[in-house]
Amino acid sequence: MERHTYSSPLSRSAMAYVLAGGRGSRLMELTERRAKPAVYFGGKSRIIDFSLSNAINSGIRRLAVATQYKAHSLIRHLQRGWNFLQPVRNESFDILPASQRLGTGDWYMGTADAVHQNMDIVTDYRPEYVVILAGDHVYKMDYERMLVQHVESGADVTVACIEVPVDQASGFGVMDVDAESRIVSFIEKPANPPHMPDRPGWSLASMGIYVFRRDILDEQLRRDAADPHSSRDFGKDIIPWMVTNAKAVAHRFTESCVRSRSEGKPYWRDVGTVDAYWEANIDLTDVVPELDLFDASWPIWTYAEITPPAKFVHDTEGRRGQSISSLVSGGCIVSGASVRRSLLFTKVHLHSYSRVSNAVILPYVDVGRGARLANVVVDAGVKIPDGLVVGDDPTLDAKRFRRSERGICLITQPMIDKLAA
Repeated sequence: MERHTYSSPLSRSAMAYVLAGGRGSRLMELTERRAKPAVYFGGKSRIIDFSLSNAINSGIRRLAVATQYKAHSLIRHLQRGWNFLQPVRNESFDILPASQRLGTGDWYMGTADAVHQNMDIVTDYRPEYVVILAGDHVYKMDYERMLVQHVESGADVTVACIEVPVDQASGFGVMDVDAESRIVSFIEKPANPPHMPDRPGWSLASMGIYVFRRDILDEQLRRDAADPHSSRDFGKDIIPWMVTNAKAVAHRFTESCVRSRSEGKPYWRDVGTVDAYWEANIDLTDVVPELDLFDASWPIWTYAEITPPAKFVHDTEGRRGQSISSLVSGGCIVSGASVRRSLLFTKVHLHSYSRVSNAVILPYVDVGRGARLANVVVDAGVKIPDGLVVGDDPTLDAKRFRRSERGICLITQPMIDKLAA
């Protein structure tokens, strides 16, 4: 492909539009009070921070976030952590809750409708390109590289794709492409996924990231809104139509993923189940994790609560405040307790003689004296009773808590309250 040079980055002419209205029901009680993009991740961030940080780090300074399901927690986080963009510098940040703006009497009916209802707001900023993003995945990506491919290929839409083994591709929307990366067919969750032309045994799966010229996007959304049979969804309606009737091109994540020197391969995770969520967080405790959150060249921006340093106290046998192979956030107090291969979010307090291992403990959790927790995810604000043991008896754990197929126990405050009832 011929390479062109540009007088300024294409990201300067782009707007990022983040779809953040999904419930994420497979995360069970973790999304009972918050949307999936607002779920905590990595010690201090929320899942949505990855898409937004990618946009900022890519040079995009106009951002919009469409919210819907139980949006208060998400909106509060966005207001606190993403209010640094300044209109005087041609920057903008819009939060767009579902508000029946078109007078149809409906909330957002699908991902495409969530953009269509707000296209007048997008148009007011006059971006040349619109990058549509999902707000519920964990990854680092330079969208500028995708924008460059979009322009150079002459595509009407460019779809970002990850490479997945064919035997795992049936759970995705899969792209069948030719040698020039043009998408010749789009198949939603195929029984027999098509192979990549240059990599047999692998398929290209949609990441839910799309690039359009603004005028083409507006045209397609209007066309789709006039179709009474459409479900108003990018993956189900817009993209398949454009594959057949326009020029749709695949962009491989390997060409734009951001990796530090310690990251060996492209990292992208859909942390959509309790098991996947636990695993992605626990993986961060590895000596050299697959996802490098310490990469200062590509920071993950977020709301940074003002906290004192983490504190470890007591040093007697059996009552020693210590943490091994773990991430411990600001404001935590490990008081005569032991933490192993775990991740403690902001202001977690572990009391004396408590033990946690393989644990993901969300903010403001209080772990009682002598409690023992293994292979758990503890929701924010939970007060663990003194002496509670989780992780020893699978049958008992399943009766009291949400226990996953892999044996991970999700613990919430209502579950704890039932123990005392």
